[in-house]
Amino acid sequence: MNYTIIRISNARFYAHHGVLDEERMSGGLFEIDAEMTCDVTEAEAEDNLKKTLDYEQAYKFIKEVVSANKFYLIEALAYRIAIKIIENFSMVQKVVIRVRKPNPPLGGLTDFVEVEHSEYRR
Repeated sequence: MNYTIIRISNARFYAHHGVLDEERMSGGLFEIDAEMTCDVTEAEAEDNLKKTLDYEQAYKFIKEVVSANKFYLIEALAYRIAIKIIENFSMVQKVVIRVRKPNPPLGGLTDFVEVEHSEYRR
């Protein structure tokens, strides 16, 4: 089989996730990468747009999950985004979601913390 990988890189959202009450109250910046491995042949892509991945719709699903919920853990956020994409796009065979939290409250300097979650179609 041939696969096509479609990526959404560094989508940024202001949201209210975190273990600390302060994080959930004041919110912060979150960065999301989505890598979607699709089973789409060239003929299908050319002949039938319904069989291709609508990455604008994928972005909307990501935004919906990030904005509509408050998660204690960014691991849970990554999982929920991955499940939403797998459930809504039949051509996606694998999705990898990376969630970054810039300037996390670690008591020291760091660029970000990042989690990665992979989900496969069963």
